[in-house]
Amino acid sequence: MRLAVSTLGMPGEGLDRAIEIAAGGGCQGLELRLHPDTGVHAGLDAAERRSVRERVERAGLEISALAGYVGVCEPGPDEPVVAALLADLRLAADLGAPGVRVFPRGDDPAVGARRLKAVSGTSGALGCRVLVETHDDMATGAAVAALLAEAGCPETTGALWDLLHPWRNGESPADSLAAFGPHLAYVQVKDAVSARDTTPVPLWTGSVPLDEAGGLLRGAGYGGWVSLEWERTWYPQVAPVEEILPGAADWVRRFTA
Repeated sequence: MRLAVSTLGMPGEGLDRAIEIAAGGGCQGLELRLHPDTGVHAGLDAAERRSVRERVERAGLEISALAGYVGVCEPGPDEPVVAALLADLRLAADLGAPGVRVFPRGDDPAVGARRLKAVSGTSGALGCRVLVETHDDMATGAAVAALLAEAGCPETTGALWDLLHPWRNGESPADSLAAFGPHLAYVQVKDAVSARDTTPVPLWTGSVPLDEAGGLLRGAGYGGWVSLEWERTWYPQVAPVEEILPGAADWVRRFTA
Protein backbone atom coordinates (compact mmCIF):
# COMPACT_ATOMS: atom_id res chain seq x y z
CA MET A 1 0.00 0.00 0.00
CA ARG A 2 1.09 3.56 -0.69
CA LEU A 3 0.43 6.43 1.71
CA ALA A 4 -1.12 9.76 0.73
CA VAL A 5 -2.67 12.56 2.76
CA SER A 6 -5.68 14.68 1.87
CA THR A 7 -5.56 18.46 1.89
CA LEU A 8 -8.93 18.33 3.68
CA GLY A 9 -6.80 18.13 6.81
CA MET A 10 -4.96 21.37 6.04
CA PRO A 11 -7.49 24.23 6.12
CA GLY A 12 -5.93 27.57 5.32
CA GLU A 13 -2.70 26.04 4.07
CA GLY A 14 -1.51 26.62 0.53
CA LEU A 15 -0.28 23.99 -1.88
CA ASP A 16 3.39 24.48 -1.00
CA ARG A 17 2.71 23.85 2.68
CA ALA A 18 0.58 20.81 1.81
CA ILE A 19 3.46 19.42 -0.23
CA GLU A 20 5.84 20.05 2.65
CA ILE A 21 3.55 18.24 5.10
CA ALA A 22 3.09 15.25 2.80
CA ALA A 23 6.78 14.88 2.00
CA GLY A 24 7.80 15.40 5.62
CA GLY A 25 5.27 12.82 6.79
CA GLY A 26 6.67 10.04 4.64
CA CYS A 27 3.90 10.11 2.06
CA GLN A 28 4.30 9.09 -1.54
CA GLY A 29 1.18 10.95 -2.60
CA LEU A 30 -1.04 13.96 -2.00
CA GLU A 31 -4.82 13.88 -2.35
CA LEU A 32 -5.98 17.29 -3.53
CA ARG A 33 -9.38 18.54 -2.40
CA LEU A 34 -11.03 20.45 -5.23
CA HIS A 35 -12.16 23.76 -3.79
CA PRO A 36 -11.36 27.43 -4.33
CA ASP A 37 -9.99 27.58 -0.78
CA THR A 38 -7.26 25.08 -1.65
CA GLY A 39 -6.25 26.77 -4.91
CA VAL A 40 -6.93 23.59 -6.90
CA HIS A 41 -10.15 23.44 -8.92
CA ALA A 42 -11.45 23.06 -12.46
CA GLY A 43 -11.22 26.81 -13.06
CA LEU A 44 -7.42 26.78 -13.20
CA ASP A 45 -5.92 27.81 -16.53
CA ALA A 46 -3.26 25.81 -18.38
CA ALA A 47 -0.32 27.62 -16.77
CA GLU A 48 -1.77 27.18 -13.28
CA ARG A 49 -2.31 23.48 -13.91
CA ARG A 50 1.29 23.05 -15.05
CA SER A 51 2.48 24.86 -11.92
CA VAL A 52 0.51 22.57 -9.58
CA ARG A 53 1.79 19.43 -11.27
CA GLU A 54 5.39 20.59 -11.40
CA ARG A 55 5.46 21.65 -7.74
CA VAL A 56 4.10 18.29 -6.59
CA GLU A 57 6.46 16.30 -8.83
CA ARG A 58 9.46 18.42 -7.82
CA ALA A 59 8.92 17.24 -4.25
CA GLY A 60 9.03 13.61 -5.38
CA LEU A 61 5.30 13.15 -4.78
CA GLU A 62 2.41 11.94 -6.91
CA ILE A 63 -1.17 13.21 -6.87
CA SER A 64 -3.01 10.15 -5.62
CA ALA A 65 -6.48 11.48 -6.51
CA LEU A 66 -8.55 14.62 -6.81
CA ALA A 67 -11.24 14.81 -4.14
CA GLY A 68 -14.14 16.26 -6.07
CA TYR A 69 -17.67 16.98 -4.93
CA VAL A 70 -19.81 15.95 -7.88
CA GLY A 71 -22.91 14.02 -6.79
CA VAL A 72 -23.12 11.30 -9.39
CA CYS A 73 -26.62 10.16 -8.32
CA GLU A 74 -27.92 13.60 -7.40
CA PRO A 75 -31.55 14.13 -8.44
CA GLY A 76 -32.06 16.43 -11.40
CA PRO A 77 -30.96 16.68 -15.02
CA ASP A 78 -27.90 14.77 -16.16
CA GLU A 79 -26.22 17.53 -18.15
CA PRO A 80 -24.85 19.70 -15.30
CA VAL A 81 -23.55 16.66 -13.42
CA VAL A 82 -21.88 15.19 -16.49
CA ALA A 83 -20.34 18.56 -17.40
CA ALA A 84 -18.93 19.05 -13.90
CA LEU A 85 -17.52 15.54 -13.83
CA LEU A 86 -15.90 15.93 -17.24
CA ALA A 87 -14.30 19.18 -16.07
CA ASP A 88 -12.84 17.42 -13.03
CA LEU A 89 -11.59 14.52 -15.15
CA ARG A 90 -9.81 16.90 -17.55
CA LEU A 91 -8.21 18.63 -14.58
CA ALA A 92 -7.06 15.25 -13.26
CA ALA A 93 -5.47 14.41 -16.59
CA ASP A 94 -3.65 17.74 -16.68
CA LEU A 95 -2.36 17.25 -13.13
CA GLY A 96 -1.38 13.61 -13.64
CA ALA A 97 -3.93 12.29 -11.14
CA PRO A 98 -5.25 8.77 -11.81
CA GLY A 99 -8.74 9.37 -10.48
CA VAL A 100 -11.44 11.77 -9.29
CA ARG A 101 -13.51 11.15 -6.16
CA VAL A 102 -17.26 11.65 -6.42
CA PHE A 103 -20.08 11.32 -3.90
CA PRO A 104 -23.39 9.52 -4.55
CA ARG A 105 -25.67 12.35 -3.25
CA GLY A 106 -28.66 10.21 -4.16
CA ASP A 107 -29.96 6.67 -3.79
CA ASP A 108 -30.92 5.70 -7.35
CA PRO A 109 -28.17 3.59 -8.93
CA ALA A 110 -29.76 3.89 -12.37
CA VAL A 111 -29.15 7.66 -12.32
CA GLY A 112 -25.52 7.31 -11.32
CA ALA A 113 -24.90 4.47 -13.74
CA ARG A 114 -26.25 6.51 -16.63
CA ARG A 115 -23.89 9.37 -15.84
CA LEU A 116 -20.89 7.13 -15.29
CA LYS A 117 -21.51 5.60 -18.71
CA ALA A 118 -21.81 9.07 -20.24
CA VAL A 119 -18.29 10.04 -19.14
CA SER A 120 -16.69 6.64 -19.65
CA GLY A 121 -15.35 7.31 -23.13
CA THR A 122 -13.66 10.56 -22.12
CA SER A 123 -12.46 9.07 -18.85
CA GLY A 124 -10.83 6.18 -20.68
CA ALA A 125 -9.20 8.45 -23.24
CA LEU A 126 -7.79 10.61 -20.46
CA GLY A 127 -6.59 7.64 -18.43
CA CYS A 128 -8.54 8.68 -15.33
CA ARG A 129 -11.09 6.78 -13.25
CA VAL A 130 -14.18 7.98 -11.40
CA LEU A 131 -13.91 6.86 -7.76
CA VAL A 132 -17.29 6.58 -6.02
CA GLU A 133 -16.92 7.02 -2.27
CA THR A 134 -18.91 5.10 0.34
CA HIS A 135 -20.75 8.18 1.54
CA ASP A 136 -24.14 9.82 2.20
CA ASP A 137 -27.00 7.87 0.50
CA MET A 138 -24.71 5.01 -0.57
CA ALA A 139 -22.53 4.68 2.48
CA THR A 140 -21.93 0.92 2.28
CA GLY A 141 -19.74 -1.18 0.08
CA ALA A 142 -22.79 -3.09 -1.08
CA ALA A 143 -24.52 0.08 -2.29
CA VAL A 144 -21.47 1.44 -4.14
CA ALA A 145 -20.70 -1.96 -5.68
CA ALA A 146 -24.29 -2.23 -6.95
CA LEU A 147 -23.98 1.18 -8.59
CA LEU A 148 -20.69 0.27 -10.26
CA ALA A 149 -22.04 -3.08 -11.42
CA GLU A 150 -25.03 -1.37 -13.03
CA ALA A 151 -22.73 1.15 -14.74
CA GLY A 152 -20.76 -1.72 -16.23
CA CYS A 153 -17.60 0.23 -17.04
CA PRO A 154 -14.95 -1.22 -14.68
CA GLU A 155 -12.03 0.18 -16.67
CA THR A 156 -13.09 3.76 -15.90
CA THR A 157 -14.77 3.47 -12.48
CA GLY A 158 -13.82 2.22 -9.04
CA ALA A 159 -14.90 2.14 -5.42
CA LEU A 160 -13.36 4.41 -2.81
CA TRP A 161 -13.59 2.74 0.60
CA ASP A 162 -13.80 5.32 3.35
CA LEU A 163 -13.29 3.03 6.34
CA LEU A 164 -15.60 5.05 8.59
CA HIS A 165 -18.89 5.25 6.75
CA PRO A 166 -19.77 1.61 5.93
CA TRP A 167 -18.87 0.57 9.48
CA ARG A 168 -20.95 3.28 11.11
CA ASN A 169 -23.85 2.21 8.90
CA GLY A 170 -23.65 -1.37 10.16
CA GLU A 171 -21.52 -3.03 7.48
CA SER A 172 -18.47 -4.92 8.74
CA PRO A 173 -15.09 -4.45 7.02
CA ALA A 174 -15.26 -8.06 5.81
CA ASP A 175 -18.65 -7.47 4.23
CA SER A 176 -17.46 -4.20 2.68
CA LEU A 177 -14.43 -5.81 1.09
CA ALA A 178 -16.42 -8.79 -0.15
CA ALA A 179 -18.96 -6.44 -1.73
CA PHE A 180 -16.31 -4.35 -3.48
CA GLY A 181 -14.61 -7.31 -5.10
CA PRO A 182 -12.60 -6.11 -8.12
CA HIS A 183 -14.13 -2.62 -7.88
CA LEU A 184 -11.92 -1.52 -4.96
CA ALA A 185 -9.56 1.18 -6.22
CA TYR A 186 -8.76 3.55 -3.32
CA VAL A 187 -8.91 3.64 0.49
CA GLN A 188 -9.31 6.52 2.92
CA VAL A 189 -8.22 5.77 6.47
CA LYS A 190 -9.40 7.62 9.57
CA ASP A 191 -10.55 7.03 13.12
CA ALA A 192 -13.46 8.60 15.02
CA VAL A 193 -14.86 8.66 18.52
CA SER A 194 -17.76 6.33 17.70
CA ALA A 195 -20.32 5.42 15.06
CA ARG A 196 -22.53 8.24 16.36
CA ASP A 197 -19.82 10.79 17.13
CA THR A 198 -17.62 11.12 14.05
CA THR A 199 -15.21 13.63 15.57
CA PRO A 200 -11.75 12.66 14.22
CA VAL A 201 -9.25 11.20 16.68
CA PRO A 202 -5.72 9.83 16.18
CA LEU A 203 -5.60 6.35 14.70
CA TRP A 204 -6.18 3.56 17.24
CA THR A 205 -7.70 5.91 19.83
CA GLY A 206 -11.26 5.72 18.48
CA SER A 207 -13.73 3.02 17.50
CA VAL A 208 -13.21 2.36 13.78
CA PRO A 209 -12.02 -1.27 13.31
CA LEU A 210 -8.71 -0.28 11.73
CA ASP A 211 -6.84 -3.50 12.46
CA GLU A 212 -9.63 -5.65 11.03
CA ALA A 213 -9.77 -3.56 7.85
CA GLY A 214 -6.00 -3.48 7.50
CA GLY A 215 -5.70 -7.23 7.93
CA LEU A 216 -8.36 -7.81 5.30
CA LEU A 217 -6.64 -5.49 2.83
CA ARG A 218 -3.31 -7.21 3.42
CA GLY A 219 -4.92 -10.61 2.94
CA ALA A 220 -6.51 -9.44 -0.30
CA GLY A 221 -3.15 -8.20 -1.57
CA TYR A 222 -4.34 -4.61 -1.92
CA GLY A 223 -1.42 -2.48 -3.09
CA GLY A 224 -3.09 0.80 -4.03
CA TRP A 225 -3.34 4.19 -2.40
CA VAL A 226 -4.34 4.70 1.22
CA SER A 227 -5.05 8.33 2.01
CA LEU A 228 -5.28 9.81 5.49
CA GLU A 229 -8.46 11.88 5.43
CA TRP A 230 -8.12 14.01 8.57
CA GLU A 231 -11.23 16.18 8.57
CA ARG A 232 -9.79 19.28 10.22
CA THR A 233 -11.66 21.47 7.70
CA TRP A 234 -14.92 20.34 9.34
CA TYR A 235 -13.52 19.94 12.88
CA PRO A 236 -11.13 22.88 13.36
CA GLN A 237 -10.59 22.03 17.03
CA VAL A 238 -8.67 18.82 16.31
CA ALA A 239 -4.89 18.51 16.17
CA PRO A 240 -2.88 19.49 13.07
CA VAL A 241 -2.58 16.73 10.50
CA GLU A 242 1.20 16.59 11.00
CA GLU A 243 0.55 15.04 14.41
CA ILE A 244 -1.70 12.35 12.93
CA LEU A 245 0.38 11.34 9.92
CA PRO A 246 2.84 9.15 11.86
CA GLY A 247 -0.04 6.90 12.91
CA ALA A 248 -1.25 6.61 9.33
CA ALA A 249 2.25 5.76 8.14
CA ASP A 250 2.46 3.09 10.85
CA TRP A 251 -0.90 1.64 9.77
CA VAL A 252 0.24 1.38 6.15
CA ARG A 253 3.55 -0.25 7.14
CA ARG A 254 1.77 -2.68 9.43
CA PHE A 255 -0.64 -3.92 6.79
CA THR A 256 1.37 -3.74 3.59
CA ALA A 257 1.85 -7.28 2.32
